[in-house]
Amino acid sequence: MVLQQHNIDFLKAIARNNNRDWFMANKDKYEAAHQNSIEFAEAVLQGLQSVDEIETASGKKSLMRIYRDVRFSKDKTPYKNNWGGGFKRAGENRRGSFYFHIEPGNSFVGGGFWNPESDDLKRIRLGISLRQNEFEKIVLSKEFKAVFGELQGDKLKTCPKGFDKTDPALKWLQHKQFLISKKFSDKEVLSPDYAKKVTETFEAMLPFFNIMTEFLTTSPDGESLL
Repeated sequence: MVLQQHNIDFLKAIARNNNRDWFMANKDKYEAAHQNSIEFAEAVLQGLQSVDEIETASGKKSLMRIYRDVRFSKDKTPYKNNWGGGFKRAGENRRGSFYFHIEPGNSFVGGGFWNPESDDLKRIRLGISLRQNEFEKIVLSKEFKAVFGELQGDKLKTCPKGFDKTDPALKWLQHKQFLISKKFSDKEVLSPDYAKKVTETFEAMLPFFNIMTEFLTTSPDGESLL
């Protein structure tokens, strides 16, 4: 399924006319763009299901609403100027989540662990500290760097509590988020094989997700925590 030019044009237009009057007058353009995005998300889901087990039921279920929650935001514009969608991996033994973002000039595919709760963050850090070589074999590999570059996410400026500041894995332990992403141009987004490229990017995340899952679901002595 191909993302259509009219979809990108709608996102550009709503960025310039982010108000209810324009939106209601152009509801047909929204509905056409929304349907195109659903079909694209469904194509990505079908591809992703061939390489991983996914809990998200459909492309439509993956897609986030275009309506913004403005209750606690200084920005009161009512609509997003992008499409975003997420896919949840199935089961407690599959951690990490997939995300795609479609926005003119700022489209990307991402995934990882946004803000792990305290216990999970401790398990991740302990896993990295004890298995640094295995972790770095993935995140410093040529294959990983060619797709995602560097591991991203907010970091502490100091050593996390409970860990040694001389730990050779300190630069990884300082992470509070563990995120990876790949950007795509508008030309790539509109290409016939973009859904396939998104699926391939998600598939490239799996080695990283799998070792993070091991950190989160096993104890240091290898016992299952599930």
